[in-house]
This record gives sequence, structure tokens and C-alpha cells, in this order.
Amino acid sequence: MGTYKYMQKLWKKPKESLGPLWKERLMQWRREPVTLRLAGPTRLDRARSVGYVAKQGIFVVRQKVTTGPHRRTWTGGRMSKNMRTIKALRKSYQLIAEERASKGFSNCEVMNSYWLANDSKHYWYEVVMVERNHPVVLADVRLRGLATTGRVFHGRTSAGKKSRGLRSKGMGSEKMRPSRRSNYRRA
Repeated sequence: MGTYKYMQKLWKKPKESLGPLWKERLMQWRREPVTLRLAGPTRLDRARSVGYVAKQGIFVVRQKVTTGPHRRTWTGGRMSKNMRTIKALRKSYQLIAEERASKGFSNCEVMNSYWLANDSKHYWYEVVMVERNHPVVLADVRLRGLATTGRVFHGRTSAGKKSRGLRSKGMGSEKMRPSRRSNYRRA
């Protein structure tokens, strides 16, 4: 077995495998800021699988998201009878974490992200970021394509594609492309 296979085994059930270290980490992460740039990834195996490379212009951010319904709040004036139904957002915690990390580092683009931990109140994700105008990134052909503006907000990351329904196959998935709205508006 390779090194990354052993790392994956550790993260299958982190409470049992990491023991008291797991509790200490969670207590420390609760005290840290919501968005935090890290020196390196906590889960190297997962980071490498989503595209992280130890290179200038690529770094990892730990993002904390509070759990809850994430409903849209009413900000208008008088609420009409038909507007009383409050719809929940169609976003996962992972996509919300990616968007917040992107807002925190406005000169960077999100490559991808992965789950790190969760408790009853928070979810933690590590987001792999790419600096848009870094010379090393611009010299690399693969990374240069990632450095387009607004990847997260256009749903081009893995979590974004999942929320748009682009991972599904079979009956009904033909209505997801190019998007729900454009398919609905076809004549």
C-alpha cells in the first residue's frame, strides 16, 4: 500500500483513528478565524486528488461554515401573500465555503475543495486556491486555464457542477444541460 492509501484510511473514521488529536483540532479550529490561509494542506491525499501541487501561486485556505437552513431572508417592504413561502437555497455547504473563500481572496480563483471536519455547529472545508496573475501560474498551461474569473460563482467547480445537476446520468438529466433555466425557456 502507498502512503496516500494509509492517509485515506485515517480519514475514513477520523474520530476513532485520530483519537484525542481530533478533539484538540476541532477545539483549535473553533477559535480560529472563519477564513484562514494555511502553509500546507491538512489532508495531503485529498488535496492532491483535487489538483493541489506544491507550487508558487497555489495555496490552501481553511473555511468554516455555520450549519443551518440557509434560507433567503426577506429584505423588501410589504410582503405579499404569495411571497410568504421561504425557499431554501439550492447550495451545499461546500459551495458556500468555496464562495466565501473566493470573496476573501479576491485576486485568486478556486480550483477545488474537500471536506475536512464537521461538528453540530460548523463544517470545515479546505479550498485550493490559484493566484490569477502569478508568473508561475501563467507559465503553466493547465493552471492558466483555471485562472479565469468567477469560476465559483458560475458553478464550474466540482461542488458547483453537482448543485447544477451536471453529474447525473439517465432519465431527466437531459433537462440539466446547458442549465435548468435555459432548458425551461426553450420553445
